[in-house]
Amino acid sequence: MALLKKINQILLFLLVLTVCAILYNKVHQVPSALKNETVDLESPEEIEEEIPVVICAAAGRMGATVAAISSIYSNTEADVLFYIVGLKTTIPHIRKWIENSKLKEIKFKVVEFNPMVLKGKIRQDASRPELLQPLNFVRFYLPLLIQKHEKVIYLDDDIIVQGDIQELYDTKLAPGHAAAFSDDCDLPSTHEMVRSVGMQNTYMGFLDYRKQAIRDLGISPSTCSFNPGVIVANMTEWKHQRITKQLEKWMQRNVEENLYSSTLGGGVATSPMLIVFHGKYSTINPMWHIRHLGWSPDTRYSEHFLQEAKLLHWNGRYKPWDYPSVHTDLWENWFIPDPSGRFKLTRPES
Repeated sequence: MALLKKINQILLFLLVLTVCAILYNKVHQVPSALKNETVDLESPEEIEEEIPVVICAAAGRMGATVAAISSIYSNTEADVLFYIVGLKTTIPHIRKWIENSKLKEIKFKVVEFNPMVLKGKIRQDASRPELLQPLNFVRFYLPLLIQKHEKVIYLDDDIIVQGDIQELYDTKLAPGHAAAFSDDCDLPSTHEMVRSVGMQNTYMGFLDYRKQAIRDLGISPSTCSFNPGVIVANMTEWKHQRITKQLEKWMQRNVEENLYSSTLGGGVATSPMLIVFHGKYSTINPMWHIRHLGWSPDTRYSEHFLQEAKLLHWNGRYKPWDYPSVHTDLWENWFIPDPSGRFKLTRPES
């Protein structure tokens, strides 16, 4: 009986010892993921961020939109979502153009812009009527058109992109800034071009300083202007600061008081932005907005300089799909012919 009791004690001891060993192994077990392979815990795979790019598709210049999109898409590996903004009458044309060309692989959404939002806010001006087209004011209404993104790129249609759009998207905006633009005085290489064709690069060229409302702003007329043809915008700040409402206020004041007009340097879309964003914007790398290519049919940049540029902008009257114009070869590299045949390039031989 005593022997049986001793055996039972030994068996119980061994059982307890086995259980303890199992529990020890469970607690101190090396995860299988770390046994036979290396896991980089400090560099987790990043989720790719979608880059929203807003661009307009206007009647008569839809080829510009296509060339701009083509250049962006061809020069990046980033996940780009194009928001193509048009009027009800132009949307079917641009959609068919994209879906029946090599651009059919892009991610895009077509957004209809209702010109009624501009009623009573645009002063009729006969000197450059093209600047009064409704789509010229789409940039004022970005948060109303683009809902789900924190950061958005807006581009005029008369541009091509030669760099990776990810670089532009990575532009840092200072706290409290709703947008980033390119200063018109930021690149010495363009100063000679500006002087040679008599362009303005200060507020004096955009606002009528004879008007008391402009003088009351307290902005020196020699302040450097900026070009809103390329914008990196923070939608949260834009809405928080009620930027759209501020822009509309100055549009309405211009209707009543003629504070700026297209006879001045920048037309009617730039001027209210210069007022609202004065002293409250971040800056874009100057090479991401080389502009004035459309200002004169006789003045050219050096080929080397243009090859270094990340983005080219034919702002001005002389567009690369028309004649006369300059540096058309750089633009035409990205142009995709209209499958419907409605949009045609204007060239000397044609």
